[in-house]
Amino acid sequence: MTEQRLEKEAVLRIGEVVALTGRKIFVAVDQDKNLAELFFDGDLLRNVAVGSYLDIKKGFISLIAKVEGENAQAIDERGATRTFQKEGTRILVLTLVGFVDRKGSFTGGTKELPLVGDEAFLLTRERIHQIHNLIGSQADLSIKFSQSDYEGYEISFPIDGLLNSHIAIFGNTGSGKSNTLAIIFQKFIEALRSRNTAAFISNCKILLFDFNGEYTAPSCLTEHKVVYRLSTRVDGASKIPLSPDELLDLEILSVLADATEKTQKPFLRRSISLLKKVRNSDDPEGYAQNILRQQITLILQMSDKIRASLLLDYLRQLLPLTVDGNGVSLELDHDLDWHNQSQEFTWNGSFLRSNPGSIPNTSVYQQASQYARSDNLIKEIIDFTYIQLIYDVLSNRALNEHVAPAINKLKSKQDDIQKIFDTESGTDLFSENVAVVALNDVNLDMRKTVPLLLARLAYRTHKESFSGKSLNIIIDEAHNILSKESFREAESWKDYRLETFEEIIKEGRKFGVFVTIASQRPSDISHTITSQAHNYFIHRLINQRDLQSIASAVSYIDRITEESIPTLPTGTCIFSGVAGQMPLKITVHPLDKELQPCSATLKYADCVPDPLGDLLG
Repeated sequence: MTEQRLEKEAVLRIGEVVALTGRKIFVAVDQDKNLAELFFDGDLLRNVAVGSYLDIKKGFISLIAKVEGENAQAIDERGATRTFQKEGTRILVLTLVGFVDRKGSFTGGTKELPLVGDEAFLLTRERIHQIHNLIGSQADLSIKFSQSDYEGYEISFPIDGLLNSHIAIFGNTGSGKSNTLAIIFQKFIEALRSRNTAAFISNCKILLFDFNGEYTAPSCLTEHKVVYRLSTRVDGASKIPLSPDELLDLEILSVLADATEKTQKPFLRRSISLLKKVRNSDDPEGYAQNILRQQITLILQMSDKIRASLLLDYLRQLLPLTVDGNGVSLELDHDLDWHNQSQEFTWNGSFLRSNPGSIPNTSVYQQASQYARSDNLIKEIIDFTYIQLIYDVLSNRALNEHVAPAINKLKSKQDDIQKIFDTESGTDLFSENVAVVALNDVNLDMRKTVPLLLARLAYRTHKESFSGKSLNIIIDEAHNILSKESFREAESWKDYRLETFEEIIKEGRKFGVFVTIASQRPSDISHTITSQAHNYFIHRLINQRDLQSIASAVSYIDRITEESIPTLPTGTCIFSGVAGQMPLKITVHPLDKELQPCSATLKYADCVPDPLGDLLG
């Protein structure tokens, strides 16, 4: 047995440590180990090269080191050349990445340094699995969707450690990031459904914001999902279920109205309070009509013509026009006059401030009885913002120019809100526990609003009822809503949007809320968000700003790995994060065609087939 073991070690031996300078380790390669591949124990092993790993034996401990460079001579940290062996000997430059203890457990980091003369060996398949199978991989819950790029061995990722964390997937278009996102969650859903379908459906929710409609195919991610294909362009598309109480939530309305914190948000709070008071009364319509009559009585006794005219304009938004005997529409104030000398309204020669008993005879007062509450909740909300604004102007509590923009914003979004949200069906957003929200047919304004609104609502609801359940929020093409350099919106609104997602990613983990972002422009995304991710999958990135953003967010990627990012082939990425002991270069398996997201690059050979080829075929 001893002879057999020594024979195996002789095959795997690469060389020995000849020097240590600072953190660098120099290994001289044996003259007979310069082949590209070695045959060992029925396996064809790739020989040592830059980017591979070696096992340095020091007593009963195996020190795992990564090859960062190769020279004919060793160059120390001061730049001086040092010759250790005869001319022509390969000198490998290594850095330690971890160690395997006597029990066979791999731990990342440096425990101790090797000694000069310690032997260095190629990693066996078993040792490779030890260091590449990530923490928790011995547990029941693990998934496989990739292989190590250098050795080609399958890698097992732990669900606990990967999916119960914040994940960032970065890469240029066509680099394979959509496939990576899809396969991670495809395998995650498959694993948990097969383990306990009922518990998975009950305890795990997944919400994916799909800006390009890539994940809407029937089998992508899972067959058991609900897809909301939203549209602001046509009627009859899918709608997001939103209960009346949720739409009447101050935070939700503030998002829809782009409301400012100090002025418009308190105004919306008062409007919602008034509307709820009316809706909860025994006779909501009669109550609203009485409010309008009271307001009209006060308006028609005002001495400020400009303010009175403004308030009459608000009433025109609420009340139908009167019609004469010939069917011709008349203005609300057609029977009123203004007396400049006494600064008051008159009706049929009667001064209304002096004779308020005549006010019920005016057309505008009588039209208050014609006010009808809208069946559409967003229209009713807008009506009550006008009613509240009349109250605020009468009491000098608010100025039109401060509050009107929030109302106008709601009015401008009214049609879009009606097309996107369903406040009548009473169904749940998660009719299946996996929900995909497709935003590719939604205008730019609502593309920013809907994810913010739904993410905030889902996070708040989950946080308030947290009982050991999980919520995964996935944002594909995350630069669309997490950009810190958007110039299409007010600075205060952009800050509010970013602060909301930053709160979710900073605090969500405590409540079982985990965020996954995928983007081709990591430099556009708030640094707070990118730096809070626990696990990173970094595909090919070429832009220098993106590379700098990655370097600052993922500080534990080594120099060799970082320099390889611009040249990564499609489907290959750098994995680095808390689910692993060290950064790994992995090749992600491509999904079967029916499971893939709709993000493949168009091929002209498919668009314009060869007629001769068809004929011969």
